[in-house]
Amino acid sequence: MFGMWKRRRLTFVTFLGACLILLVGYISQPVKDVSVEGMISVAHRGAASYAPENTYAAFQKGIELGADFIEADVHLSRDGELIIMHDESVDRTTNGSGLIKNMTLEELKTLEAGSHFHPDYHGEPVITLNELMESFYGQVGLLIEVKHPALYPGIEEKVVEVLSQYPATESVIVQSFDIDAMKRIHELDPDLQIAVLMKASFVPVSLWQLDDLTSFATYINFNISSVAKRTVDEIHARGGKVLVWSKKDKRLIQKAVSYGVDGIITDFSRWPVEEEVQTVTE
Repeated sequence: MFGMWKRRRLTFVTFLGACLILLVGYISQPVKDVSVEGMISVAHRGAASYAPENTYAAFQKGIELGADFIEADVHLSRDGELIIMHDESVDRTTNGSGLIKNMTLEELKTLEAGSHFHPDYHGEPVITLNELMESFYGQVGLLIEVKHPALYPGIEEKVVEVLSQYPATESVIVQSFDIDAMKRIHELDPDLQIAVLMKASFVPVSLWQLDDLTSFATYINFNISSVAKRTVDEIHARGGKVLVWSKKDKRLIQKAVSYGVDGIITDFSRWPVEEEVQTVTE
């Protein structure tokens, strides 16, 4: 009786061990999800989890990691130059202080924009929209976000002036939360792809609003936590597309995939891969 119990125990242990081996092998495999096929990935401020945001290094890293688009933010300097930076001030991401609109290009070019992220990136310069286009147009899609256009009279014309030097293709998109500014850019250059960023306070969006937005914008973009699948479907029915962004939450990314959105704006430039999904859930 004891021998039979021992043999059964050994059989169970062997079976359990085999299951564990299979489970470990399954977990160690790269995360795959064929349902993301055809969706675009947008590296937010470049690959901002890997390199200092809105710098050459971040944009190059986004390309290396396989991003379809890189996203960059634009402000206007005191002397009318389009500056790539997220904040209105230089304080957080450079070794300087002050508002971009109060500084000249020459002053901005004296700043260092990499050390705040890591000492290895010391010496990264502040760059302009012209420099971004010269360096990356044709290598990767470019999503240009116009930040707070009401602070910068004439910024719409400046953006169109720079982008008009490059053939308007599906690889260049201009976006903003400011709907009037996006309408203005569309009027200035109807060939440019326009994206409207929707604040949570604008959601839900009525059908007549969707009619208006899709009359000039190719993309209507949302925080994934505030958009409904019905809205995504209504935009698609009008010939529009939807990009979403999220706060590095795997569940929200899965939600975006299930909604059938056209792409995801993320600090990670390609998903779903094992390292990124693990980081997203932290």
